[in-house]
Amino acid sequence: MAFVTIGIAIMMAVLDSSIMNVALPAIAAEQGVSPAAAITVVTAFQIAVVISLLPFAALGESLGFRKVYFFGVLLFGGASFLCAQSQTIEALSAARVLQGLGAGALMSINGAMVRHIMPANQIGRGIANISLIVGISAASGPTVAGAILSVANWQWLFLINVPLCLVILASGVLTLPRMEGTWRRFDWIGALLNGAAFGLLITGLTALGRDGFTTVIALQFIGAACAMVALTWRMMGSAAPMLPVDLLRIRPFAMAIIASICSFTAQFIVFVSLPFFLVNVLGRTAVETGLLLTPWPVATAIIAPFAGRLADRYSAEYLSVIGMVLLGLGFLGLLLLPEAPENFDLIWRLTICGAGFGLFQAPNNKVVMTTAPRARSGGASGMQSTARVLGQSFGAALAALLIGASVEFDLSPLMALAMAFCGIAIVATLVRASGVRHSGQQ
Repeated sequence: MAFVTIGIAIMMAVLDSSIMNVALPAIAAEQGVSPAAAITVVTAFQIAVVISLLPFAALGESLGFRKVYFFGVLLFGGASFLCAQSQTIEALSAARVLQGLGAGALMSINGAMVRHIMPANQIGRGIANISLIVGISAASGPTVAGAILSVANWQWLFLINVPLCLVILASGVLTLPRMEGTWRRFDWIGALLNGAAFGLLITGLTALGRDGFTTVIALQFIGAACAMVALTWRMMGSAAPMLPVDLLRIRPFAMAIIASICSFTAQFIVFVSLPFFLVNVLGRTAVETGLLLTPWPVATAIIAPFAGRLADRYSAEYLSVIGMVLLGLGFLGLLLLPEAPENFDLIWRLTICGAGFGLFQAPNNKVVMTTAPRARSGGASGMQSTARVLGQSFGAALAALLIGASVEFDLSPLMALAMAFCGIAIVATLVRASGVRHSGQQ
């Protein structure tokens, strides 16, 4: 029941990161603003999530994960109500920032909560199920939004969260274990540097994909780099740093984070580019495109639970390599598509991609959570979520750059780049495996 409570909260938070896209035209028309202005409703949420992941993970370790979890649910529910009551696009964007902070609190500690809930021999299964919830929620956002908008106005995209939050709070009080924190002092300066580093990086990547390289974007990247250097320097002497430099010294943890970033980068290169290919090149409708992309999340949903059970019994490194090889083979199949592919030609290739992605994620995420000391499970969980967001942002920006740089849409360089990131993830996993063997011999 504790796991179900966490699962519902994560589903709600992830859904709200993608559910708004379908409603943006209606919001823009009602508020009388341009589409670009309406998009701030989405970007405000994303930036709030990414800058709050590591600070909330640190707070969870200090105050106890249960307290941070309840705070995140309350903030998310209250902000959702404010979103529904917003009369201007500025008020809606401000409420979305608060909602993003609530979502960040929930996303940052979900892995740590699972580690404290599940028995040691079932941690892989628990993490796999969280990965499954995240994947299905992210993929089903547009479908859920369409279903709600077919019977109600856009405000109900937010109002539906309010009773859900009340249910989650009641269930959490009854089922979640009491996890005492370390009561370390919270580093507010570190939190500000973290916000500057990741906030400027994500806004720069978003603008890079949209506008190409400009002086303003260059200054954003320089600012992000300076803030990251300052943050890293500040964290070096800390016993439990917000940016987990202590954990990044552990080779299996660091290599798993690198592999995770690369896997999500590869995934989003394909996710962003395939709709353009299906609609503009193959002439499929928007509905057909949505249906044709469905095999990926369905295959991931089927494979992920089995991958979690396998990760509790067999080497996580080799399972991760097999999964990433399958993902790369799926991309190779897309690269070698015939000129006029049938639907089945696309379906079986995307099924392989989804199966490979599902087989990779659960074992890799288990390594992230179990190679960190139990007392640092908050930092590990926050870093795991940060790796996902960074990979998705890198992938979207790279896909937008390649698409914008070509006169006619060409799928080949996009698939080749995605395969290259799969290769980097495989190398990082093999390096991780050699480190594990060496540690065992020592």
